[in-house]
Order: sequence, then structure tokens, then C-alpha cells
Amino acid sequence: MSVTSLLLALVPALGWGIQPIFLRKIGGDTTNEVLGFGIGAVVVGLFVQFAFHPAAISWETFLISFVSGAFWIFGQSGQVRSYDIIGVSKTMPLSTGLQLIGTSLIGVFAFGEWPGIVNKIFGFLAIAILILGAYMTSVDPEGTDSNEGQDLPRGVRVLLLTSVGYWVYSAAPRLVNANGLSIFLPQMLGILTGAVVFALVTRREALKEKESWVSGLVGLIFGVASLAYIFSARANGVTIAYILTQLNVVIATLGAVFILREKKSSTQMRLTFIGLALIVGASVITVFL
Repeated sequence: MSVTSLLLALVPALGWGIQPIFLRKIGGDTTNEVLGFGIGAVVVGLFVQFAFHPAAISWETFLISFVSGAFWIFGQSGQVRSYDIIGVSKTMPLSTGLQLIGTSLIGVFAFGEWPGIVNKIFGFLAIAILILGAYMTSVDPEGTDSNEGQDLPRGVRVLLLTSVGYWVYSAAPRLVNANGLSIFLPQMLGILTGAVVFALVTRREALKEKESWVSGLVGLIFGVASLAYIFSARANGVTIAYILTQLNVVIATLGAVFILREKKSSTQMRLTFIGLALIVGASVITVFL
């Protein structure tokens, strides 16, 4: 992996890492936040379309890309809802672990990544370390969690149900024979459509509320990070690109603790730092496979 490819792979990590921090600061409920993603994402998609005039694509490619964007909203709605249930600092590591299971299996078994027995052994070992690290950032061995109102089992159930949306979204660029710019706008249109449908089903008044439009700033950040991810997936492979993006958990978790002031005991903080170190280390290992 070249230095350029590595830096490209880290852009989504930064963008996706600061998203939950911005969302919590802006305020609003899950529906406001989901709509914000759709609004901001489609703005970036339209900019890319009119600024770069990507090549035309078939209706089949358009549909696959569009549906993948709608699936992403399904995944993101679960993650955003989990922020309210268990907090950002627990949601992000757990979501990371669940996403890694699906995207790694897709990359290895559907797209033939990590060829050879040795690569697979080290690859799955790295994933196991990553998942262990994610677990350590969310566990409370002393049973002294001081964040009132949190319901960890419920938060995990929400993430389990919705993580499939992320898996479909991350694999879609490999299913179509088109460049990243060509499929970008259809994906963003799918995200907007999914967000509007979500609002109509859950709370349609949010379509007119200020918080939804202000949350569009986070959607802009997501759009830029997603564009970088599409190119990274093609340059580095779905598995490596996606695992590197999981470094966003470091930014989001520490941001939740130090900026959002989510409480953790001293033992939890030690485990969090160890877990984050494991996540970073395991992600680096995958670069050399």
C-alpha cells in the first residue's frame, strides 16, 4: 500500500469519527439526525456530478448503487438510535465489531481477498484482536457504570438488527463495473430517499424542523468521507479499506469521553485505552496482508 492510498483510506476514519460528536452537539432526535445525513449527502453528490461530469452508467448499476445508499441509512439509523440508548463511547466500538464481521466475510469469501492460508490466518487473527479491542472499550467489569438510563442489551440488539445495512453499502462498489464518481450520486440519492422514508414512517414533522437541516452539516462531512471510501475500496480492497475506516472508533470514543463528557470509571478508561490500542494495532496489521 502506497502512502497516498493509506492517507486516502484514513479520510473516512476522520470524517466518520467526528460525525457523532457533531450530531450530539447539534441536538435533535434520531429522525432529525437521519434526515441531516440525507440532506448533506445529496448536496455532496450533486456537487460531484456537476463538477466532474462522471461517465454515464446503466440502470442496473444505478439501481444497485441507489439501493446500497438506502441500506446505509438503515444501518446508520440503528447507530444513531444507539447513541441515545448507550452513548457514543459504547455504540461506536460495538458497531465497529459488528460491521467488521460482515464486511470481512464479504471481502474474503465473495471477492477473494486475503489469498492464501497464511494471509487468512493473520487476517482473521487481526479481526479477532479488533473485536476484542472494541469489546474492551465498552465493558464495565466493576458494574459501576454511572451513565444513567443506559441499556446495553437493548443497544446491542438495535445494532445487531441494523448492521446489515452497512455491510451492503460497503460491498456495493465491487458489484458494479463503474468508477467511483459515477456511482456516487446514485448512492447519495439512495441515502436521501431512505432518510425521507424513515422520517415519514417515524416522525414526519421532522422534515420541517431546524435540527434536521442543521444536521445537514454532518451529512456533508459524511459525503466527503464516503467519496474517499469509494476510491479507497477500489485502491486497497473492500476488507482493508473498511477495516482502516474503523479507526473512526478511536476519534469517536475519545471525543465522546472528553468532549461530550460521557462518564467512565478509571478502570473503564484504562480498558478503553487498551482496547483502542488493539484496534489501531490490528488495523495496521491488515495493511500488510
